Amino acid sequence: MADIYELSIVLNLREGLSDEEASELRWHLGLGPKPESLRIVPEFPTVVEDEHGDPVMVDDPVPLLGQPGEAWKVGGALVSVLLRPEDARYGTWALTVRQEIHPDDFERIGELLSWLATKADDRHSAPTGTVRLGWTRFCESDQFEPLVVRDGEVVWP
Repeated sequence: MADIYELSIVLNLREGLSDEEASELRWHLGLGPKPESLRIVPEFPTVVEDEHGDPVMVDDPVPLLGQPGEAWKVGGALVSVLLRPEDARYGTWALTVRQEIHPDDFERIGELLSWLATKADDRHSAPTGTVRLGWTRFCESDQFEPLVVRDGEVVWP
């Protein structure tokens, strides 16, 4: 059994997304090339073995929500879509994501999701300040859990 979760995001972003931010977000979604510098999630520390078999830390940037195609454990398709809606009252960008993620990646993906919460249209915010991004579901469960950012931190299952 794998500890795989379904991550579903349905979000409208408000005005103010810079070209650099949009470019980096597209890369994280698997929709564009990697920018020269990463600011949203700036570091991707990974342990690898050097030529002597010793562990060393390297920076290995990878798109966090960019897996396309068939889902491995949750069924259906994995997608990431970012587009500008024609009706501006729903924000300047519409984002829909469905991915499989592992708890080992919660921290790094949480950085991206916490950033997204700061860009979310006001209709995703509760009076308490919590921002609703979507849902998560353990691969063997029928129950979806809200995916929210509270006080700048993702509330993981």
